[in-house]
Amino acid sequence: MKKIAVYFSTFAVVALWSTALFAQDGGAAANQFSMNSWVAIAAALAIGISAFGGALGQGKAAAAALEGIARNPQASGKLFTPLILGLALIESLVIYGFIIAFLLQGFIK
Repeated sequence: MKKIAVYFSTFAVVALWSTALFAQDGGAAANQFSMNSWVAIAAALAIGISAFGGALGQGKAAAAALEGIARNPQASGKLFTPLILGLALIESLVIYGFIIAFLLQGFIK
């Protein structure tokens, strides 16, 4: 039953997408609008996915560090530096996604 639902939903998406593509006017103006919309979607996905992934990574890292400190309070000094370093590296990936989104927005005219 699940395979049938996946098949029909995939067919519906392809069928609806193809009719929208064939309904466009020809010419450079329609193509430029289409390209700009895809670039805008890519920029939004770059920010959204990187922020979501960074939040998950930072949450798991902080939870693991706090659990380690709760089990062994004397190890808090040894856990603090790697935790801060890991959080900084995770945040740098989010900043890369932010920069990519800004670069993609530069392509929209």
